[in-house]
Amino acid sequence: MIKFTLKSVVLTIFLLCIVFLGMQTAQQGLIKMKGYNDPSIEHVINVSKTSDGQVEAAVLGSKKVVNIDEKQQFLEKRKAFNFFSSLGQSLAEGVKSTIGKAFKATHHLLN
Repeated sequence: MIKFTLKSVVLTIFLLCIVFLGMQTAQQGLIKMKGYNDPSIEHVINVSKTSDGQVEAAVLGSKKVVNIDEKQQFLEKRKAFNFFSSLGQSLAEGVKSTIGKAFKATHHLLN
């Protein structure tokens, strides 16, 4: 049951991201079709940086201001660990070393 719930939640989040991407693509298509940028057409997702170092994100018109430094300190305090991030880093390092060894072997073979 837990496996099914987890799969359903992941699939729902994935499909929601696809919907947002589709809405953004449609909005860009409308701008291209008009030929000019109309300020009355709102962006689906808009991220901007304020002058005092905060990040302002607007999703479907609702704005949220986030202070990156506070967020980073909060995560460091909680000692947050992202499994997928560490998995991706180790995978990237493995691929990088494998390709490097392959290039070195090819270079030694040809010389």
